[in-house]
Amino acid sequence: MTSTTATQAILIRSARSGSPWLSFLVRRGGLFVLSVWVLVTAAFLMIHLVPGDPVRTALGMNAPADVVEARRAALGLDQPLIVQYFRYIGNLFTGDMGISMLSNQPVSDIIATRLPATLQLAALAVAVVILAAVPIGVTMAVATRGGRRRGLELAFAVVTVVLAAIPEFLLAVGLVYVFAVTLGWFPVAGSTGALSLVLPVTALAVGPLAVFARLIRVEVLSVLSQDYIRTARAKRLLPRRIYTRHALPNAMTSTLTLTGLLLAGMVTGTVLAENVFAWPGLGTMIVQSILNKDFPVVQAIVLVYGVGVLLVNLIIDIALALLDPRSTIREA
Repeated sequence: MTSTTATQAILIRSARSGSPWLSFLVRRGGLFVLSVWVLVTAAFLMIHLVPGDPVRTALGMNAPADVVEARRAALGLDQPLIVQYFRYIGNLFTGDMGISMLSNQPVSDIIATRLPATLQLAALAVAVVILAAVPIGVTMAVATRGGRRRGLELAFAVVTVVLAAIPEFLLAVGLVYVFAVTLGWFPVAGSTGALSLVLPVTALAVGPLAVFARLIRVEVLSVLSQDYIRTARAKRLLPRRIYTRHALPNAMTSTLTLTGLLLAGMVTGTVLAENVFAWPGLGTMIVQSILNKDFPVVQAIVLVYGVGVLLVNLIIDIALALLDPRSTIREA
């Protein structure tokens, strides 16, 4: 029996036996595929919903008619809409996202050039949020449980509310003015090394970090009041083990649901940060393309951002199932 046949046999046996994990993955996978299809369809229709002729708009009103028609033919926009749609779907499977109206460069090459810088920024911001918010939230929950240290609790609440309320754009501009222009500690803009990452990552991470820390504190406080935590204390388990092995995993189950929304927002939040710091990623590219009316590039970047948000939600769903498989899989 070949490996492929064996795998198929395992899947068939799992399906017949009603494996909850297989059903969960099939449902979540199917929902993800359906969401991607809706996103792709919306991205395709974007260029056709623009008032007027997008090619004429991109090339300018004074462009010769034969040049406009030639560009329309090169982009396939002279074909019936249904033909364009299926061609667009087929091209996506081969990595072809179209041709830039202005530079005549393949859009996939533009994405490949710009995407690593955006992923670097987003990944570092997510890492900062998780590595900082979790210990801060747990520490504050332990320090203020049972109504202790009211002053510390009030200070934490005020600081996190203020930080979460500051718009990313305003925070980014403030960071540039204070730490780049005034103090000269970091580069003002561009990607010139490790120091150039500090300010944009900070601008992206501060708001979600504050919200995430507040969520973790509230959930850990709720968990610490449960009977099984009292039982663990009665058994004289080490506090570190109680907090890391019992309290934190149970607190993260409900926190992850809202965390998915925060992290998905960070994916698109890179647009503002990149434009403030002139970061060479997709965020600056999409703004330039909108201003230049380069619709195929805008279309592709919107698709990339949308798939990124959907992937974050899928990962959060799987993480929830791993942390609490019985309730998550049963409810799915």
